[in-house]
Amino acid sequence: MKASLIFVCVILFSSIAFTQEKMESDMDHAFQNAKKGVYWALANIPERKTKLDNDLIADDRLYASVTLYKEVQGVKVESTGYYNTNEVKIVVYRSNDSLEAEGYLGKKDDKTEKSK
Repeated sequence: MKASLIFVCVILFSSIAFTQEKMESDMDHAFQNAKKGVYWALANIPERKTKLDNDLIADDRLYASVTLYKEVQGVKVESTGYYNTNEVKIVVYRSNDSLEAEGYLGKKDDKTEKSK
């Protein structure tokens, strides 16, 4: 009787662990897709528009929905990554100084020289 109870408990706990591992893996995929959306938005910051919306779609699957807002001293990026039935949202704030240091924005001197 004890042996069968222990066997049932082991099977129950192993199935729960497998389910949690699968959910963790699915969330990781959704998180990776959301990060791809953030990188896409930072690489495509518009010069004149104050808001940019885009969906990253490949092979008829939605990978991420991205919204970029230009603010007074930087940008705000909201990226929602999808995988199966999971969705993960990342919100990133970046200052203009950090964007210039990382190469996402041209230097202020470069812009004034081009306009001359």
